[in-house]
Amino acid sequence: MSNSVYRRVNKDEAVCLMVDHQTGLNALVQDFSPVEYRNNVLALAETAKFFKLPTILSTSFENGPNGPIVPELKEMFPDAPYIARPGQINAWDNVDFVNAVKATGRKQLIISGIVTDVCVAFPTLSALAEGFEVFVVTDASGTFNQTVQQAAWTRMTAAGAQMINWFALACELQGDWRNDIEGLANLLAGRIPSYRYLMNSYSAQAPK
Repeated sequence: MSNSVYRRVNKDEAVCLMVDHQTGLNALVQDFSPVEYRNNVLALAETAKFFKLPTILSTSFENGPNGPIVPELKEMFPDAPYIARPGQINAWDNVDFVNAVKATGRKQLIISGIVTDVCVAFPTLSALAEGFEVFVVTDASGTFNQTVQQAAWTRMTAAGAQMINWFALACELQGDWRNDIEGLANLLAGRIPSYRYLMNSYSAQAPK
């Protein structure tokens, strides 16, 4: 697919894949601060929930050093498909994971995970090869350093994936403020401290 074509992510066509957001793997994320990274991951999760996107959670070798899934994600999506891969590094090599994705009937994949160059890049490249559109949430995916980060982004982009941050994703899914200005604005304000100022200003000027 040509990168010159503007293909928007669409809430009626997209599924959110949160891959290997595990307590042990969190220690490997060095391209974002721990507080910033946690905020971004939960912001993406809240965005998926706000737009009612089908969401799939997956872990790899969670009984080993990778650890269990970040508890907030399991609490936020208690009924979501949860694929605990026994060993496959590439989530796309796990039949249950692929079947869960295909069962949604959706062709746009929004993906994040740890680490960007493996747990995100491998299933991204595999899904692209099967004709899916992939949107990688850059600031909700973490790895060892920015050199590794940039190499992973370049590799995925060259294969046809789109890089997007969670804020841009939320805005593109929204499409028009009038769809639910208060709902989206409150989501943004809850995760972007400076955005709260906009909300305060708006509230102060709104008719009483």
